[in-house]
Amino acid sequence: MAGFPILSLMLAVPLLGALACLLVEARAARWIALVATLIDLALGVVLWCRFDAGGAQWQFTENVALFAGFSWKLGIDGIALLLIELSVFLMPICIGVSWLSIEKRVGEYMAAFLLMETLMIGVFTAQDLFLFYIMFEAGLIPMYLIIGIWGGADRIYASYKFFLYTLLGSVLMLIAMLWMANEAGTTDIPTLMAYDFPVGAQKWLWLAFFASFAVKMPMWPFHTWLPDAHVQAPTAGSVILAGVLLKMGGYGFIRFSLPMFPEASAYFAPLIFALSMIAVVVTSLIALVQHDMKKLIAYSSVAHMAIVTIGLFAFNVQGLEGAMIVMLSHGLVSGALFFCVGVIYDRLHTREIARYGGLAINMPKYALFFMLFTMASIGLPATSGFVGEFLALAGIYQLSSWVAAVCATGIILGAAYMLYLYRRVVFGDQKHADAAAMPDLDAREWVMMASIAAVVLWMGVYPESFLKPMRQDIAALDARLARARPVSDAHLTAGKPQAATEHETSAHEGAH
Repeated sequence: MAGFPILSLMLAVPLLGALACLLVEARAARWIALVATLIDLALGVVLWCRFDAGGAQWQFTENVALFAGFSWKLGIDGIALLLIELSVFLMPICIGVSWLSIEKRVGEYMAAFLLMETLMIGVFTAQDLFLFYIMFEAGLIPMYLIIGIWGGADRIYASYKFFLYTLLGSVLMLIAMLWMANEAGTTDIPTLMAYDFPVGAQKWLWLAFFASFAVKMPMWPFHTWLPDAHVQAPTAGSVILAGVLLKMGGYGFIRFSLPMFPEASAYFAPLIFALSMIAVVVTSLIALVQHDMKKLIAYSSVAHMAIVTIGLFAFNVQGLEGAMIVMLSHGLVSGALFFCVGVIYDRLHTREIARYGGLAINMPKYALFFMLFTMASIGLPATSGFVGEFLALAGIYQLSSWVAAVCATGIILGAAYMLYLYRRVVFGDQKHADAAAMPDLDAREWVMMASIAAVVLWMGVYPESFLKPMRQDIAALDARLARARPVSDAHLTAGKPQAATEHETSAHEGAH
C-alpha cells in the first residue's frame, strides 16, 4: 500500500457520491448512496487487513502542501483505524434504514449522509491542526440539515439547539489552536502531541478544548441538546449521531487533551470524575422514568459516555483501552437500539412505550435482536458492552475505589431501565390491536440487525482483535501521561495534581 492514497480515496468516494445524488431521481439516489458506502466499507476492510499493529505509529500517511501554512496531511494510528471502521460499517446500515422511510427530497437526504461520512473519516485521518478543525466543525452542517428537514414536529428547535451548542464550544478551541500553532511553530498533530507546552498555559488550553469536546460527547451538564436531537432526528440520523458523532468528543480527548496537556489533564481529573459520576447516576435515573423510547436511549448514551471519560482520565492502560472499547461498543449497540425503535416506529408511528406490548408473539425475530442489544447495553458477558465497562472500571479502581463504586451503580441502573423498557415493549399482554398486527422483520431489516449483532458478539467473545491494533498507541499515550499520573484517592480529595514518583511509575508499568 506504500504510496497509494487510500485515505484520500475513502474521503473522495462518498463526496463524489453525494454530488451524484443531487443530480438524479430518488430511486437512483438510494442506490448511489448504498454503493458509495459499500465501497468505503470495502476500503475499510483493506485498511484493517493492511494495518501493521506492530509497525510505525502513523501509517498510510499523505502530505501535500496546499498553500502557505496549510497542508493536506492525513494518516492513522490504531485508535483512528478503529473509529474509521466503526464509521464505514454503520453508514451502509444508515442508508438501508432510510430506504423506505424517507420519501421526500431523497437525493438531498442521501447526499447529506454521504457528505457526513466524508467529514467523519476526515476527522479521524486529519494530521494537520486546522484540517482537523475544518472537518470537525463542518460535520455539524449535514447533521443540522438532517434533523431540521427530515426530523419530527419540533425539528427546527432541535436542530438550532444542536447547532448552537456544538458550535459555541468550538470557538474557544479555534483560539487555542491558533495560540498552539504560534507557540510550537507547527500545525502537525503528531509533533504537537510530543510538544511540552508550559504548564500554566496548559490549563487554559485544556479548558478551551474541553468546551468543545464536553459538548460533543456530551458530558453532563452539557448534554441537554442530545435528547431533543435524538427524538426529532430520523432513525438513521439517531443511529449515526449516537454511533459516530458522539465519539468525536472522546477522540478529541485522546488526540489532544491528554497527550498535549498531560499536567492540566491531571489537574482537572477531579472535575471530570465529579461530572462523570453525576452523569452516570442522574441520567440513568432520568432514563428510568421516560415514556418515549428514543429519549430513554438518549439519556442512556450520556451515562455510557460518562464511563468513557472516567476511563480516559484514569491515567492507565486499562482505563484507556476500556474507554476505547466502550466507545466502539456504544456506537454499535446504541445505533442498533435506535434502529430497533425505528423498526416499530415505521409500523405504528409512535415511540410511546405504553402503545406496545407482547411483541414477542407477532415479532419473534425482532424480539430476539432487541434482547441481544439490550443485554449488550447492560454489559452482559460475551457481548461488547461487558469488555469495555470491565476494563474502564478496572482502570479507575486502580486510582480511586470510591469513584469506581459510584460508576459501577450505572451497571445496576442500566439493567433497571433497559430491562424495564424491554419488558414493557416485548412481553406482557397485547392491549392494542394495531401493535399486535405488526409484521416481523423483513429481509432488509433482518440483514442489517444480524450484521450489527455479529460484530457485537465478535467484540464480546474475542476482544483481542479490537485491542491489538490500538495497544501500541495506548502504551505510547500512557508513557506520555506517566509524568502527571495521579496516584491515590488522597490526590482526588485534595484536588491538586501530583506526578507519580519514579517508584510508583515503575509499579504502574509493572501492573500493566
